[in-house]
Amino acid sequence: MSVIAAFMVPHPPLIVSEIGRGRERQVAATIAAYERTAELISELRPETVIISSPHAVMYRDWFHISPGRRAKGSFADFGAPSVRFEEEYDTELVGRIEELCRREGIPAGTMGELDPALDHGTMVPLYFIRKRYTGGRIVRLGLSGLPLKAHYALGKVIQQAAAETSRRCVFVASGDLSHKLQDYGPYGFAPEGPEYDRRIMDVCSRGAFEELLDFDEGFCREAAECGHRSFVIMSGALDGMNIKAEQLSHEDVTGVGYGICTFLPAEDAYVSLARRTIETYVREGKIISVPKDTPEQLRKTRAGAFVSIHKNGSLRGCIGTILPTRDDLAQEIISNAVSASTRDPRFPAVTADELGELEINVDVLSEPEEIASPDELDVKRYGVIVSCGRRRGLLLPDLEGVDTVEQQIAIAMMKGGISKGERITLHRFEVIRHKQVR
Repeated sequence: MSVIAAFMVPHPPLIVSEIGRGRERQVAATIAAYERTAELISELRPETVIISSPHAVMYRDWFHISPGRRAKGSFADFGAPSVRFEEEYDTELVGRIEELCRREGIPAGTMGELDPALDHGTMVPLYFIRKRYTGGRIVRLGLSGLPLKAHYALGKVIQQAAAETSRRCVFVASGDLSHKLQDYGPYGFAPEGPEYDRRIMDVCSRGAFEELLDFDEGFCREAAECGHRSFVIMSGALDGMNIKAEQLSHEDVTGVGYGICTFLPAEDAYVSLARRTIETYVREGKIISVPKDTPEQLRKTRAGAFVSIHKNGSLRGCIGTILPTRDDLAQEIISNAVSASTRDPRFPAVTADELGELEINVDVLSEPEEIASPDELDVKRYGVIVSCGRRRGLLLPDLEGVDTVEQQIAIAMMKGGISKGERITLHRFEVIRHKQVR
């Protein structure tokens, strides 16, 4: 797993009812959006909630990651000492982030803690999240005075660390928008304030994360924003992901901008086609035609493809083609999706009652190339085809439990009915894996 979703949220203590004591009603739209955000996080059931906060420890040239096994905090400084938190840190994930930062030359780590208590930029999101979801540990990140590109790079490392530790994570980017939206606001009014809020909400509502790096830092200072760097780290953590962005709310009635956006996984077009095929065939016994909204790369490309189905983490069916057998990749996926769900000899056909429990993935294969020896294989990068006469066995790359080339070849031989000692030919191939996020 990795970072599966992200959320852009503000952190005004006012919206905590025990602090606002009725005044929070003036930002009711923000509270409603926050409650929806917490509901979405609860539905995702993450193992770790990663929170970047402008009010955590911050250095000019260093990203501070909170150390230790756990941390406490309360809203005592805001007149609500009864609202307390005790959170456990994901120490394994923190350690991996540190290791990768060292490797990539990013100045970040757990050194330099000044105050172990949770800050309000962390606690306000947790106030809403913990009402809905009490599971999972946290990782708390501070910002830095380093350039925006460094913040984006940190986000990419976080994504990699989450994948390498097999964590199911959500990223919560805590940060208010401009503090110069109204004359009566905490810093008065500046024309850059409304312009900043307009631009940031436009960019984030479109999920156009690369545009976050185009904001001039002088402009951001004049707007007196506090969350931009937090949002940039989040965007790095979503690098390369197919996401659906949605603006839930934006308010400026206090003179400070509060914006909430969600960034949820958008179903991959390859997976969507396979899922639609399976559901239609299982329910109606009909093989669908290629839908009109199918992307061009599926309609104008030919390639072999495997469709695999899992249920409760266990394989439920997998059928594929090494080389293209249909006019285009879309038809290849449709044919193999029907076969994987109803014609895999290892399993009974999928039933309609199971459809809501299935996880569907699609692997698109490169053209196989013959290799001279197992030394040219890598179980993570390459799949293998082992041939002996007309017998042939195939194994996809990067499978759980297959850690060595020797294992990979042995399993492929077994699948092809090839005995040890027989003369074999090896081919390798790469795949582009399209996964359903659940």
